[in-house]
Amino acid sequence: MISTELLVNITAAAALFGLMAYGVFGGADFGGGVWDLFAAGPRRKEQRLAIQKAMGPVWEANHVWLIFVVVVLFTCFPRAYSKLAIALFVPFHLALVGIMLRGASFVFRSYQSQQAEEAAETSLWGIVFGVASIISPVLLGAAFGVVTEGLIRVKNGEVQAQPWFWLTPYAIANGLLALTTCAYLAAVYLTNETKGELREDFRWRAILAGTGTAALALLVLALAWFEARWFVDRMLSPQALPVVIAGLVCFAASAWAVFNRHFILSRLFAAAEICMLILGWGLAQHPFLVYPDLTFAATAAPRATLYFLVLTLPVGALLLLPSLFYLFRVFKS
Repeated sequence: MISTELLVNITAAAALFGLMAYGVFGGADFGGGVWDLFAAGPRRKEQRLAIQKAMGPVWEANHVWLIFVVVVLFTCFPRAYSKLAIALFVPFHLALVGIMLRGASFVFRSYQSQQAEEAAETSLWGIVFGVASIISPVLLGAAFGVVTEGLIRVKNGEVQAQPWFWLTPYAIANGLLALTTCAYLAAVYLTNETKGELREDFRWRAILAGTGTAALALLVLALAWFEARWFVDRMLSPQALPVVIAGLVCFAASAWAVFNRHFILSRLFAAAEICMLILGWGLAQHPFLVYPDLTFAATAAPRATLYFLVLTLPVGALLLLPSLFYLFRVFKS
């Protein structure tokens, strides 16, 4: 008989896995939109075409992971999910608007002309696509900052939060860190999708975004020391620190690979970095879903619901993972 505590941890781990997958795949898509907006130089049209070619066949499939995370949260931790949805109503919905706008604008821009080269020119839909690609990761990163800062309080079942509490310096710094991380991930991926001078364009963008990511990571750490000290202490705990260090090593290795033009290695290390850092955050956050008032155990759904979801996870994985693998294989081969 599986204990209820184990069921809670398995479902929480499933949601964390979904976040990791969304960070690796969806984060690169957001970053692609950033570089589409800031395409510059004599090869700006070729840059946009490379981004469109890389994203076009598979970009919408990446949001499957976000949907998966949301479904797991509202099914297995409904009370915590409802409190998060209430407290973060504005940033969550603005991020959702950004996701919908970037999707619609990407499609409209693709069909606004009969030739892909014409669609790669600067246009209103292209600007909307780029701006929306900036807004969504910033807001999602800010929401992460709010959760780790402990600004969402629940007293007697009611959410208590200050107006515009998701715009604190720490939350904004987390949002900007999420943005530069997405930009770095996309630039690294695009060095593997291009050749020659175009590859060098994205290599320099990866160096720029990586430098910004490192600087913002230091800023976030400094702000966390004063605004989210509990989270810093948890990140330095024995259960989370080895994973965080592994993530930092992967980031350094990815940067080294970019500098030395080992593009396949840079891509592998960049993806591993995202996974390790999100895993480290999850280990540090546990047992709190929303610090300090909502734990996973206290907000979990009835045992029967958790048990049913755990039993269906392997079935869903057998359907989803091969399908996604085949999708990428068909359009990326």
